[in-house]
Amino acid sequence: MNATLCGKHGLQPTLSQAFQPDPATLPTVSRFRHPLMQVAVALALTVGWIYLFISGIEVGNVTTVAVSGLAVLGASFLLAWGAETAEKDVPRAFAIAVLAILAVAPEYAVDALYAWNAGAGGATTEACRQFTAAEIESASGGLARACHDANLAIANMTGANRILIGIGWAGIAVFTVWRAAKTRDPAVTKRDGFLKDAVQLDTDIATEISFLFLATLWAFLVPLGGGIGIFDTLFLVGLYVAYIGLVLKSDIEHSEHTVGVPKYFQEWSLPWRPLVVLALFGYSGAMIFTAVEPFAHGLEEIGVANGIPEFFMIQWVAPLASESPELIVVAVLVNKARSTAGFNALISSKLNQWTLLIGTIAVVYSIALGGYGVLPFDARQGAEIWITAAQSFFALAILVNFEISIREAIGLFALFISQVVLEFAIIRDLLALPISSHDLLLAYTGLYVLLGVGLFVQRREALKHLLGLAGDAVRSAVGREPVHLENAD
Repeated sequence: MNATLCGKHGLQPTLSQAFQPDPATLPTVSRFRHPLMQVAVALALTVGWIYLFISGIEVGNVTTVAVSGLAVLGASFLLAWGAETAEKDVPRAFAIAVLAILAVAPEYAVDALYAWNAGAGGATTEACRQFTAAEIESASGGLARACHDANLAIANMTGANRILIGIGWAGIAVFTVWRAAKTRDPAVTKRDGFLKDAVQLDTDIATEISFLFLATLWAFLVPLGGGIGIFDTLFLVGLYVAYIGLVLKSDIEHSEHTVGVPKYFQEWSLPWRPLVVLALFGYSGAMIFTAVEPFAHGLEEIGVANGIPEFFMIQWVAPLASESPELIVVAVLVNKARSTAGFNALISSKLNQWTLLIGTIAVVYSIALGGYGVLPFDARQGAEIWITAAQSFFALAILVNFEISIREAIGLFALFISQVVLEFAIIRDLLALPISSHDLLLAYTGLYVLLGVGLFVQRREALKHLLGLAGDAVRSAVGREPVHLENAD
């Protein structure tokens, strides 16, 4: 008997109906779980930074790091919610691409600053050749300092890219498997054997992996030119533009796993839903853009004050800080059993950093120089680019079969952290090794390439499958029929 009949005939409600709670009497804790309350909490985390930013009050490094760090945390949640909400109206890959750009915007800003200083100071390949590596390293001003800033632009960029894979990809894979016990993430595959559990990736990511593979191959050529020039810019930026054009033509897929804040906003009608997405993207982007640089700079100052070399801080600590929004966003997605979306975001971030970032810093440098120029770097930074490309090559060889196991994730992290630790030990004379830091970079480059080639040979059928999927995505985007139907999901 339904409630309508009860009302018409004056019948008493059923036992189950009688015990339905009155919304007014619901526990207070339920109200705090309302999506808008969660948004309010995230916004509250940014209030302290807004006050410091507007007022211009000078505070110590520790306070700056704490307040700006909280703002980054809150903004990262808002950014993740905005990207998930946007999936209702735009292709998921495009929403994730926008998320990735906003999350790593501070990285662009830091690199652009160093590239600008290099150009404004007149650092060219010919001009920088008159100085020794030691003179450039110790320079505090003038042309030598401009050459040093050019090297720092490369160091910050390569450090960010290696952190994204060595800590980001590896750490999120381990976190995903660990969280799967509670979230029951369908992307996690349990296997017998030591550390063989794996995260399965969506085959739709074949396009991103293929474009990243092309960018990685090109990156091996960059050091041969002695700097980043027009051809690098045209190829890498053109590659990313082509990728965005491709994903914009993909279908809109409605996720059945959206919960919490994004689900709440996705139920809003037009035009309010897109306006909410724009507001979340705009606000979180502004917070991340303004707060991450002081956050990273504060950490740098604390590190230098404690005897850590400036170059090491700029290459590793600053990028780790600037990558924190991206890692937080991905952790939020994984925590909601959306590991595939999380990995899509990580790979998209790597792609835009490995294309747009490299290409655009050369443009910024030329504008500051007052004419076309090639952003210079020394042999050491050339080796940094090679090892970064080699790490990317090896990581792609791991993902070519659309999965990453715990064992592979730990391997990625171990290779990354061992190189960083050994390099630090050499720089600080903590360990007597028969090789220089430059030789160490070349040795790890060779190791990464060797491991990557071995995996690609072993997984050549998976590589064919991946390229077939990517090719079909391109054909579908231009209105042609796929030719590898056996590769379709």
